[in-house]
Amino acid sequence: MSNTTTLDTSKTKDSDTNQKELVNMTIKQVISKIEQQYSHQPEFIQAVKEVMETLEPTVEKHPEFVKAKIYERIVEPDRAVSFRVPWVDDKGEVQVNRGWRIEFNSAIGPYKGGLRFHPSVNESIIKFLGFEQIFKNSLTTLPMGGGKGGSDFDPKGKSDNEVMRFAQAFMRELYRHIGPDTDVPAGDIGVGGREIGYMFGYYKKLRNEHTGVLTGKGINWGGSLIRPEATGYGSVYFAQEMLATRNDSLKDKVAIVSGSGNVAQFTAEKVTQLGGKVIGLSDSSGTIIDEDGINPEKLEYVMNLKNVKRGRINEYAAKYGCKFFPGKGIWDVLRENNIKCDAAFPSATQNEISKENAESLIKNGCFCISEGANMPSTPEAIEVYQKAKILYGPGKAANAGGVAVSGLEMSQNSLRLSWTREEVDQKLQKIMKDIHSACLDASKNYATEGDYVSGANIAGFLKVAKSMVDLGVV
Repeated sequence: MSNTTTLDTSKTKDSDTNQKELVNMTIKQVISKIEQQYSHQPEFIQAVKEVMETLEPTVEKHPEFVKAKIYERIVEPDRAVSFRVPWVDDKGEVQVNRGWRIEFNSAIGPYKGGLRFHPSVNESIIKFLGFEQIFKNSLTTLPMGGGKGGSDFDPKGKSDNEVMRFAQAFMRELYRHIGPDTDVPAGDIGVGGREIGYMFGYYKKLRNEHTGVLTGKGINWGGSLIRPEATGYGSVYFAQEMLATRNDSLKDKVAIVSGSGNVAQFTAEKVTQLGGKVIGLSDSSGTIIDEDGINPEKLEYVMNLKNVKRGRINEYAAKYGCKFFPGKGIWDVLRENNIKCDAAFPSATQNEISKENAESLIKNGCFCISEGANMPSTPEAIEVYQKAKILYGPGKAANAGGVAVSGLEMSQNSLRLSWTREEVDQKLQKIMKDIHSACLDASKNYATEGDYVSGANIAGFLKVAKSMVDLGVV
């Protein structure tokens, strides 16, 4: 008679099957509920799906997250404030806009995220930006929660006095909800130094206190050196880290940068400093392609054109005799004209790169994409990147440099001191290096090694989720 024992593997298989069903059910239920409740908010749904689908590996490894309903809780903001903003234009006529502040999650620190002034702004866009901000801020390693705000006000074409009157009217409501230890807004599209100044001045008047309630402030009144440059510089530093994994760099690389605002300007500056050549920029009027490269002298012209004159990018083409494509987005121009590049830095707005544009980029030699904007690639475009196995730095990781230096500005305000340009830049480089390492480590431990999308989402999520568990049901 044999003493051999036959192992019954059916229970093990059943257990594995149940575990997989739990993973699928948890994530699918969260996404399904969001799709049903917020069917009118496509941008928010897109952001939730993009993050949640990559978090499946964490469900199995962290049953405590399932028990505490972390996945269900993290997709709902702590609060969403909506308000009207009445103001008077230069003709003496009353105008009315909408304003929002979404305070999404403060598990690891005060709410932190920009204010966007643009006609396209609505609650869906603000919620998608605020949701993304949770994980982006977590990745910086600084104690900042996630939030976002803004208005459908368009500062383009408005006088300084009109912008000031609107900013003050906006702050008359916003000031009730923010504070240096509660919620610290910053700038975003349509909100630069001018707008931050007007809002901070009015907040100071209303509250009778000079505190670090906004970041992106002027250097003379509490701002940080490198803050204007931080998002653009950071996206380039992240690209350098990705390239280094292949023993490569930006030296002698041809780059395309979308947009021509703050992020695009300093992205182009840092690419050039590191030996690359930027040949394209854009704005709402069209796209320029300068095959000779946008050197420091030309870039200085762009900065004056956009920041001082508030002009259109076609003026660059007229001055330097390069190609201008009126009314055309930069990625469409590249696709339609088979323009080649090595690296791309989408730095304008959400969903600017379609599947077709992504396929064209790769076909024409692009192998490194680092996002300076928030969610500038559609889900279909991201699938193209991943299938082609190019280096792809998603926005929540690649463009985290801006909020990282905002966090450093908060630290300097709290300490009542200012760090030098070199000190801040060194801290920024270290933060971007650490974010890159965190993404790679998380991708290795939880997903596919080298997948920056899953790595960024999981690394950002874990810190917040563990903190939420520690803080209880609040």
